[in-house]
Amino acid sequence: MHCLSRRRSRIMKQAFLLLLAFFLFSSRASAFDLSSRGGFGFWFNGEGGAAAVPATSREYRALQAWKRAIMEDPSAILSSWVGPDVCSYGGVVCSQDPEGISPFPVVAGIDLNHGGLRGALVEDLSLLAHLSFLHLNSNRLSGTVPDSFRELLYLVELDLSNNQFSGGFPIPTLHIPGLLYLDLRFNSFSGEVPDELFVKELDAIFLNNNQFGGQIPMNLWASPASVITLANNNFSGSIPASFGYMGSGLREVLLLNNKLTGCVPEGIGFLADIEVLDVSFNSLAGHVPSSMSCLSDLEVLNVAHNMLSGELPELVCDLRSLLNLTVSYNFFTGFSRDCDGLFFRNVGFDFSGNCIPERNMQRPPIECMGIPRGGLSCLRIPSAKETACSGAANVGQSGRWMPGMPFTSPIPFPPRP
Repeated sequence: MHCLSRRRSRIMKQAFLLLLAFFLFSSRASAFDLSSRGGFGFWFNGEGGAAAVPATSREYRALQAWKRAIMEDPSAILSSWVGPDVCSYGGVVCSQDPEGISPFPVVAGIDLNHGGLRGALVEDLSLLAHLSFLHLNSNRLSGTVPDSFRELLYLVELDLSNNQFSGGFPIPTLHIPGLLYLDLRFNSFSGEVPDELFVKELDAIFLNNNQFGGQIPMNLWASPASVITLANNNFSGSIPASFGYMGSGLREVLLLNNKLTGCVPEGIGFLADIEVLDVSFNSLAGHVPSSMSCLSDLEVLNVAHNMLSGELPELVCDLRSLLNLTVSYNFFTGFSRDCDGLFFRNVGFDFSGNCIPERNMQRPPIECMGIPRGGLSCLRIPSAKETACSGAANVGQSGRWMPGMPFTSPIPFPPRP
């Protein structure tokens, strides 16, 4: 999706600026004579603004230990990993020592994406004290994340996607203090996801296409991340009722293809910045909450292949930024003329496989006679304090609920045992 690429570009820029700021404003930066050295230098595969020189023995030891743990290297990427000049190694990015202690360059990043490497990560990688990014997607690495990774104080990006890692959620990643981007997609991690993940200062959390299960932590709404993907796992239970209540900066939330049940919480309307929301291929039931009409920046909404029923709220169809609305294969019984107007706005609108009279491509009438879980109640209990959309709008003359009109908080779900 175009939103994902924009987000990754922004995160990459953040990572570079953070690294550069660390170089420029280190307490020991005065130890460098930048004018005499021609500014800060970067070396990639031994090429840069100045001649590469041997790095510290710690870094040499770390990379050689990792090389020994690689069983297969079909592209011979590591054939250049010979000798003490680690800045000449393929996939290694070096920079001047930001602390000004060593006169030699230090390893600032490693990019071995799409290398087909088979092997494992090693504890010795924590010796790369200035490592800012570690990009290892599309290899055949297995095992898990070494506990020593918590010592990588300057690591901003960790991409382990599309490998063969397994075991429980890699807890050491929660203790990497500067981490902003965590990508664990397309592995075989399993078990429950810890609550601590969603209070960590991450900007992107990619956990999709693993074997994670159990309930989604109730503090999902607390995450400062702009994108969270939990798709294609085995999560069960309800979407947290407090989801979105704190004015989260979330822009993309992908929960598709899990085993989620219950209602779509009304608090979802508090995700004021959301652009992509996909909860398709679950077992959600009840009605679509009218609070979704608060999502003025929403571009993509997909609730397909659930057991939702009732009429699709017309105010959802009125969302100004909407580009694609997919409600197919539910049990909706109707929608308004406002939804018909989506076709004239060039908005993709798929409502096939529902129970809407006099519409094409709907379920056979016999399937619509008994709506699965049609008796599920998503009613809210009035609270002492009313809540409303941020960026309030006026109530329409019809008296119908519109963005800005107060609605009550949902019944809170009990905390996980």
